[in-house]
Amino acid sequence: MFFENLKLGFKDFGSNKLRTALSVLGIVIGVTSVITITTLGGSATTSIQEEVEDAGLNVIVVFPGRDSDREVRRLFTQELAKEIKEAVDGVQNVLPINSGGYLVRFGKNSYESTVYGVDDGFQSVFCCETESGSFIDSRDNDRRKSVIVLGAEIGSELFPGEDALGKHVRVFRDGTARSFKVVGVMKSRTETMRIDFDTSVYIPYSTYTQRLHRVEHVDSYFIGTAEDADVLETADRVGDFFLDLTGNSEAYRVMSPATMAEMYTGITETLNLFLTGVAAISLIVGGIGIMNIMLVSVAERTKEIGIRKALGASPRAIRGQFLTEAVILTAMGGFIGMVLGSGLSFMGTSLLRWSFAPRPVAYLLSVVFSCSVGIFFGLYPAHRASKLKPVDALSFE
Repeated sequence: MFFENLKLGFKDFGSNKLRTALSVLGIVIGVTSVITITTLGGSATTSIQEEVEDAGLNVIVVFPGRDSDREVRRLFTQELAKEIKEAVDGVQNVLPINSGGYLVRFGKNSYESTVYGVDDGFQSVFCCETESGSFIDSRDNDRRKSVIVLGAEIGSELFPGEDALGKHVRVFRDGTARSFKVVGVMKSRTETMRIDFDTSVYIPYSTYTQRLHRVEHVDSYFIGTAEDADVLETADRVGDFFLDLTGNSEAYRVMSPATMAEMYTGITETLNLFLTGVAAISLIVGGIGIMNIMLVSVAERTKEIGIRKALGASPRAIRGQFLTEAVILTAMGGFIGMVLGSGLSFMGTSLLRWSFAPRPVAYLLSVVFSCSVGIFFGLYPAHRASKLKPVDALSFE
């Protein structure tokens, strides 16, 4: 009986091609919208997570709040880094960092750059590598050496087509200049936590604070977490440490890529859920359209129904016939919608340079929901057709 209903359904669709196309259109638009929105939302979330992972999920940064007074800023010292490492579980390394904007020059070439005062732990925390030469080591800090490591972009700008190692560059600020020997050039790396690695230069922390810019407090702490530690939980413990230290939650800021990833993922997931719900409304509208078409079909095929019933067809068989046709229509619309939605979302992610991350659950739910719409909105026309009396149906004009 099922295959007979399929045969009758496709026969009716073939004789009313335009009406069939218009009735399927609503389902196509609905499923296309759902697939496109969920895929773009999933792709946006995946791309954010990938970028954050490239930046380094295991890093936490702490810096004074905007409204911090001098007393609070004086608490941010190099010695405090050791206390954080010893007092907070999950912390593997704590880097005190100071920085400032300087003009770096070699010969006629110059570059406005950010100079970071760092120690030897910087390279391991941020997983950055040198293209040539070496990074700052503990001996450079102990001896306050005037050595410098260049970011990838500034290295190519100051030394186009030549080796920078062993050369001396001058760092200018407020009319004064200091000479630094280049000991390394970094590989290109993704920007993270306000550090543009490619356009920055790095010198020993002690050299920065004693010879380049005398300061007593630390600008910020970059904290590397242990491999088995939960970054978000460790960030909370770091926050508790500074709350006990300062007594004011506004006196400091604690940030991490993992926190930012969680926040952005939550926003995209919520927005995606809302837009999917809006798109799903079009499926309901499409279902209403199918119900209207099926009612017209029942009216047009009244004599056919009367003949079938006169030949012994049961009300259940008549209901099955029209329900099958309704489900076929919605299934066709769902399949076409999935193909179009996949194509549109692939084009969108390609243009936006996101990772294409389709969600299988969305495809499954789209098929189930569209077929459910067909069953739900096909019930009334099918029930109405099954209740027709043979005599009345045969005499219908």
